[in-house]
Amino acid sequence: MRWCAARRVCVWLWSTAAALALWAPRGCAGGRTSEHLDNVTQTIETLLRGYDIRLRPNFGGEPCYIGMDITIASFDSISEVNMDYTITMYLNQYWKDERLAFSSSDELLTLPGDFAEKIWVPDTFFANDKSSYLHDVTEKNKMVRLHGDGSITYGMRFTTTLACMMDLHYYPLDTQNCTVEIESYGYTVDDVVMYWKEVPVVGVEEAELPQFTIMGYEANDRTESLATGVYRRLSISFNLTRNIGYFVFQTYLPSILIVMLSWVSFWINHEATSARVALGITTVLTMTTISTGVRSSLPRISYVKAIDIYLVMCFVFVFAALLEYAAVNYTYWGQRAKKKAKKMKESNGQQNKQSPSIKADGVSTNEEIIELQDIRMSPIPSIRQRHNSKFFPSEGSMQDLKFPPSFRINRNYSFPTRSSVHNPRTPNRKRVITSLKKGASAIKGAIPTIKDVNIIDKYSRVVFPLSFVFFNTVYWCFYVL
Repeated sequence: MRWCAARRVCVWLWSTAAALALWAPRGCAGGRTSEHLDNVTQTIETLLRGYDIRLRPNFGGEPCYIGMDITIASFDSISEVNMDYTITMYLNQYWKDERLAFSSSDELLTLPGDFAEKIWVPDTFFANDKSSYLHDVTEKNKMVRLHGDGSITYGMRFTTTLACMMDLHYYPLDTQNCTVEIESYGYTVDDVVMYWKEVPVVGVEEAELPQFTIMGYEANDRTESLATGVYRRLSISFNLTRNIGYFVFQTYLPSILIVMLSWVSFWINHEATSARVALGITTVLTMTTISTGVRSSLPRISYVKAIDIYLVMCFVFVFAALLEYAAVNYTYWGQRAKKKAKKMKESNGQQNKQSPSIKADGVSTNEEIIELQDIRMSPIPSIRQRHNSKFFPSEGSMQDLKFPPSFRINRNYSFPTRSSVHNPRTPNRKRVITSLKKGASAIKGAIPTIKDVNIIDKYSRVVFPLSFVFFNTVYWCFYVL
């Protein structure tokens, strides 16, 4: 009995130990024994013992070939003012360093990014980079993978702002090509040769931009000859087409509506001066505000952009509508003045026929007599003295007095001046003035006489819309098709 009880206790202890061994936490070692971990540690220490990070792989022999590929995380922004764009990406570099070979099998060691500080890594840089930073949350986004044959994969995640020289002649109906330029900073083609992997870029199809659509990309490599040597440069060109929807609702459509609003004045009565002038000035100031807002988001470039042409033409149409009312108003009041002058002339003619033309003393009533002010300022002393004499009892009676013929002088009297006597240019100046008057009279004669000012508004209601439709047709066909 005692023997059986002891046997049962032994079986229970053995099964418990086995269960504990099976359910014990295996940790990050993946079931590897401490002996294996010690071997890996010794292997890394052995590889780094006597390793010189200053020397590239295969130093003194063939160049080191470095493969590249990029994974696009996101396109953050594109700035036309600064001529650059910001992108977040994963950059992976592949090369082989036989000094780090530790096994002939396909073993793989994934090491932290700090391990890169203990081995040789390429001095890769971006030729069109403005500013960059490496992400370090929660740790530095770097990794090193070491294969048994010495092959190394070195990856990192960072955000960079790259220069992109844009051609804005067709803005905002433009297409831009923004590039990523990768190159070795110090190693020439004799030491380092970079090349693209079979799939150079990943993630382009998933990337999105608020104002652009990525139509595609092109990867290529070329040789750059610089002052310090010949280098291999890798580049990726992204083809970006701008989305016009934002500009249609923010610029083009408001401009069209403002131009159409300026045409409303053609249906307002030409005598409503305040209404038509206020409408014209409002539309002109609104177009100026729209143009200012568009220019504030663009660099100060010398050439003309597509949106500049459209806004300038809209401003011309609005300003022409305001000038049209100026022409209507000038024509209307000019005709009224002519009619009034004609009526006054006719009435004066009738009065002259009815009243005697010669007074009792035989002096013509139409003859000009010296006025009171001329008497006071007259250079003849006898005339000035008679102002206070009995012949001039009061200022109100001056119109009823009769002057002897000897006191009648021409009002347009003048004294010779120095300039008139010694100025030889006076005849030439008179000739110029005469020729200008002739030219002005010829132009005035060529202008057709408008009897009814409403005709100008009637023609404007047709000419302005047709001209604007024609301009839009030419504009959109040229820049879009």
